[in-house]
Amino acid sequence: MQRVPGSSLIPSTPRARCWGHTGVAKPPQRLCVDKPRVAAPALPRARLARCPWPQIPFPALLGLLSINMSVSHSSKLNKVVRDQYMRLPQGGKVLVTYVWIDGSGEGVRCKTRTMDQEPKCIEDVPEWNFDGSSTDQAEGSNSDMFLIPVRMFRDPFCLDPNKLVLCEVLKYNRKHAETNLRNTCKKVMDLVKDSHPWFGMEQEYTLLGINGHPYGWPDNGFPGPQGPYYCGVGADKVYGRDIVESHYKACIYAGVKICGTNAEVMPSQWEFQVGPCEGIEMGDHLWMARFILHRVCEDFGVVATLDPKPMTGNWNGAGCHTNYSTEDMRKEGGLKCIEAAIEKLSKRHDYHICVYDPRGGRDNSRRLTGHHETSSIFEFSAGVANRGASIRIPRQVGQDGCGYFEDRRPAANCDPYAVTEAIVRTTCLNETGMQTIDYADK
Repeated sequence: MQRVPGSSLIPSTPRARCWGHTGVAKPPQRLCVDKPRVAAPALPRARLARCPWPQIPFPALLGLLSINMSVSHSSKLNKVVRDQYMRLPQGGKVLVTYVWIDGSGEGVRCKTRTMDQEPKCIEDVPEWNFDGSSTDQAEGSNSDMFLIPVRMFRDPFCLDPNKLVLCEVLKYNRKHAETNLRNTCKKVMDLVKDSHPWFGMEQEYTLLGINGHPYGWPDNGFPGPQGPYYCGVGADKVYGRDIVESHYKACIYAGVKICGTNAEVMPSQWEFQVGPCEGIEMGDHLWMARFILHRVCEDFGVVATLDPKPMTGNWNGAGCHTNYSTEDMRKEGGLKCIEAAIEKLSKRHDYHICVYDPRGGRDNSRRLTGHHETSSIFEFSAGVANRGASIRIPRQVGQDGCGYFEDRRPAANCDPYAVTEAIVRTTCLNETGMQTIDYADK
């Protein structure tokens, strides 16, 4: 057995040092601290009494040493040195970080500029530009793309008075980029603003080591079966809680409407919830929450993936369950409005599947199998408290006769602008079929 550099898991006793030597035929089944040899200094009895190593079976120790702790090189840099620079005064200058969605429709990019004074509203933040040929959004011969600020947040990494600014992307001709789905979503939300559509989205994600393997999983095996991990507590049940809690606090500081978090069914899988948000606000806040998640994970040296099915086999996938209501649904007797909306959704299942992941349903086909708390991608279903249905009506809503419903079909890597727009088009604007109406011409 090799000793891990810097590890304190292997006691430095003579026996521990010789386990990997060819002269030892078989390691002991339980670690033990023998009496030191004559040449070695004796340890106090009190320290020996408190030593935990005799209680750890040798196979279990091997398991601890083989778990996936693959982190990036950057995360190992000296953060104390960094902090001394971060504490330097800015002389009245403000760092403004522009954030936008890249050509994949899933990734986020950012760049930072200096402003002479703190922006007080989004109108104070000027437009900017970037090289779209390096983000799969333009050709190199005509690569300038415009960044249009749309929502501003506090910066939890550089702290006040610095800002994070979410941006729309426009092409050279001022038309919206193909992955700028906020543009049409905003038009639709403005049309139904009197209905006051509220959303809450449950973002599931999986933590991976830098090698692409789930963080905390054994390198050459799997953790125990699902069961003890959902909302779990304990080092053998949850992996990466430091990351999760750091993300939570960073979102609150930034002003993101994060409202909860929990460990999910698969180990190393987590969820956070954003909402309630009205209209276009939902997509804005979820995208910024995703950006902050990736930045926090960068600091810890791990990766957060939104892949809907990161591990094949008997493991849960990752979704982005979307809770939705209008003002009429939230009023007394609103259950009838909820049932009417579900009826409309049932007749447009194929359209929603196509927009609920970035690849027209191909990603979700790996997740929506009818197993692991999902419905079948080929069938629409609805039920009270049924997590195996396309649409779930919470039991409390059924008892109260009003409230909201949950669409469980969106994939973890969905675009929240596309999801919320589709739900409103179907339930409020009464669209049918696979085609959508361009309301810009109305």
